[in-house]
Amino acid sequence: MALSWRSWITNEGGKHIILVMWLGANTWMFWRTFILYYSGPQYYYLHKMLGLGLCISRASASVLNLNCSLVLLPMCRSLLTCLRGSHKVMSRKGRRLLDKSKTFHVACGVAICVFSVVHVSAHLTNALSFSLRYSEEFPSLNMAHHRGEDPRIIILTTVPGVTGVLLVLILFLMFTASSYCIRVSSYEIFWYTHNLFIVFYIVLLVHVIGGALKYQTNVEAHPPGCFRPNRTVPESRLRPQPEQESVPPGSERPAGRNGFDTVCREEARFQAHFPETWLWVSGPLCLYCAERLYRYVRSSTPVTIVSVISHPCDVIEVRMVKKNFKARPGQYVVLNCPSVSSFEGHPFTLTVCPTVKKATFGIHLRVLGDWTECFRELLLPDPSADSEILPIVQQRRYPKLYVDGPFGSPSEEVFSYEVSLCVAGGIGVTPFASVLNALLDEWQQYKLRRLYFIWICRELQAFYWFADLLCALHQKLWQDNRPDYLNIQLYLSKAEGLQNISEERYRALSSRLMIGRPRWKLLFEEIGKANKHKRVGVFCCGPKGISKTLHKLCNTSHFGTTFEYNKESFS
Repeated sequence: MALSWRSWITNEGGKHIILVMWLGANTWMFWRTFILYYSGPQYYYLHKMLGLGLCISRASASVLNLNCSLVLLPMCRSLLTCLRGSHKVMSRKGRRLLDKSKTFHVACGVAICVFSVVHVSAHLTNALSFSLRYSEEFPSLNMAHHRGEDPRIIILTTVPGVTGVLLVLILFLMFTASSYCIRVSSYEIFWYTHNLFIVFYIVLLVHVIGGALKYQTNVEAHPPGCFRPNRTVPESRLRPQPEQESVPPGSERPAGRNGFDTVCREEARFQAHFPETWLWVSGPLCLYCAERLYRYVRSSTPVTIVSVISHPCDVIEVRMVKKNFKARPGQYVVLNCPSVSSFEGHPFTLTVCPTVKKATFGIHLRVLGDWTECFRELLLPDPSADSEILPIVQQRRYPKLYVDGPFGSPSEEVFSYEVSLCVAGGIGVTPFASVLNALLDEWQQYKLRRLYFIWICRELQAFYWFADLLCALHQKLWQDNRPDYLNIQLYLSKAEGLQNISEERYRALSSRLMIGRPRWKLLFEEIGKANKHKRVGVFCCGPKGISKTLHKLCNTSHFGTTFEYNKESFS
């Protein structure tokens, strides 16, 4: 189908504007700093010694300062949740941009890695230049102790050198452990290495106080290249000067750079810069630390586990109670169980939110990996009779469990549209379970007037996780004379023989169960035709293949209907 520019601007416009602004800020910082160190009179003698290595190392450092400050902001989850919940402060377009916070965090992280390579390469060149171009004229400008000193000694015996090596090692560990394969196969490695950011920032703040590069403080009394009558003029200065080197456009060459235009009134004096990294990083770092302190205090009280229910397909449901805990449908929490791991926390979407009538809240989690396996063994030490279809409630004394949150997610916006399409793949149904529970309590209070619910599973028994909820909501809407409010479509992607939900009480679902996968193009055409010239919110939580297909279809034309794409993230 043809691309709809209106839909494309709605779905892609905001994030591309942010991307251009971010790239522009990085480019401007790099170029401005490069020109300053290339042609600034206060850096004349340092540039003469180090050449382009000076300009590139400082320009890349300015980009690193920018991104090391920005990379922390998307991780201030409580702040983002507060902004997302403030509908009067932020419009729906603004709140949708918050969904890209993780992408922005990754972009800043990649920029830090790339420009760290540039920065390190330039400083390795600088170390070599300090050794080969040792200045007898200005000893205080040198990092080397004598001409020809081993550059490795310069690096390993100075504060900037040692801390730089540590920063490279930490960054290497964080970057490699952030790869998708490691996050999926061993989340613990990713979690522990990523928390090395605390050490990274401490070492970074020490790194910048080394004062390796110095600028001239008395440019007016000692113009760069001025004539010093009390010193012997080198033979090279008496020869005719070659043609001047080119200067980048927009910059100026200092007076007296190639001759005896002026006489020095005093000797050149040099000193190290005040570390600018402190100014860049201190604000975001203090904000992030304050947020982490707030989260620590908020999550310091353990929750009371009310019940644990074993569901088919290695899924368990945990119902909890916590004093003064409030959450909105679609939000998620981070669980920490000290009996499994003292420091590790894992995010899980709320499937049941606390209400005025009922204080309990709950999650559904699939047992996949070491942490969830140990957690299930603590909750259900004897998980027998798992072959039964109906859930089994087991009461016992449970381990301590701490809950951090709630935090915002794209699924909160389901109620911001008159028409919403929710697509779930397997356990990705959890964000929408809390939405369905909220509709079951009181659907009339929301702006939402029609909900298309698509759920795709590989195993038939997976539908029993929320079969009772779907049937109860379906029955309530029929009683309220709104049978068209909820459109349920269930798809069994891998069927072996004839399968169906045979129980009588689930008859409403059996008629909506289909074998195979949805025909997405026809589905979008049907929704577009039924909701012409409206805005439809599309929400997806599932495999990347489904997500990419929906994203592409949301940017195409469907009877004048605009589909706004929102995606949950598993990782």
